[in-house]
Amino acid sequence: MHFTNESMLNISKLLETKLSTVDIISFTVLNPDYTQGTYAGKEIVLEDIKYIYRGYKAWLDLAELLFCRILTPLKINEHLVSISFKKLNLEESFHKTQSGSEKYGTKSAFSQIHKNEEPSFLYPYKNALKNVKIQDRKKVLDLGVNSGEEFSLIRELLNEDDYNNIDLTGIDYSASAIAYAQEKFPEKNVSFIEYDINKLNELSLGKFDLIISIGTFQSPNINFKPFLMSLVQNYLSEGGAIILGFPNCRWMGGEMIYGAKVPNYAYSEMGLLYSDAIYCKKYLQQKKFRVTLTGKDYVFLTATKIGSL
Repeated sequence: MHFTNESMLNISKLLETKLSTVDIISFTVLNPDYTQGTYAGKEIVLEDIKYIYRGYKAWLDLAELLFCRILTPLKINEHLVSISFKKLNLEESFHKTQSGSEKYGTKSAFSQIHKNEEPSFLYPYKNALKNVKIQDRKKVLDLGVNSGEEFSLIRELLNEDDYNNIDLTGIDYSASAIAYAQEKFPEKNVSFIEYDINKLNELSLGKFDLIISIGTFQSPNINFKPFLMSLVQNYLSEGGAIILGFPNCRWMGGEMIYGAKVPNYAYSEMGLLYSDAIYCKKYLQQKKFRVTLTGKDYVFLTATKIGSL
């Protein structure tokens, strides 16, 4: 297929139809490197042929929306490139596995995910840690810590002295994930507990000046609002901070696909995500926290006590 001045609507409809019968589809378009500083939609005439310009980001976005991976483009000549989309195997997803503590264990599909290698996760999480002044925190609690990825970034960001001065505690109900995390973090200032976070009151945890939880509060077995209130009232120290990550993506076929998915909808629907995030923001603002919401594939709520640190 060769696209020149077709609209994106017509291109997307044609590709979607073709992908219903084949796994890989290739097409030729104007080389996105032909010009710089040009927005999608600009008409460019080459050798009496009218083309519509689109950058690689437009083609990447389209591939994601069609549940495809974009393969390495091939340069045809100075003006044209060939782009190929390959359909993702949507059955390769931890979302489709049965529930239970080992749904997120070391032998699960979830264990193949490395969020810190995804820039759209890494950047907002790194900024959240910067905003709470992680180097000044002394006691950190991570709920739903799994294999400890959130701690990995803290360890990478801080110098050795600052890192060793923080007591990091991670809790998760997956026995294999906790065992793996303990191997990854042999440091004396890091500890892990295999436990159901719904029963925190059974542990003598004390209070923390930073609580982190990413992708955990939306679990169906957590009563979200009372759980949040209990955390703030019983486990957050005076002047403490909170980082919460709300997933706005799905993991399928080796890709992180934008957009939260809820039951009974065939497409992404983010009403529940926004409802939870805004509830948290309003509640914490009432408690005199400064609250920000950032990110895309993961929405990060960062809350710091006004006047602290």
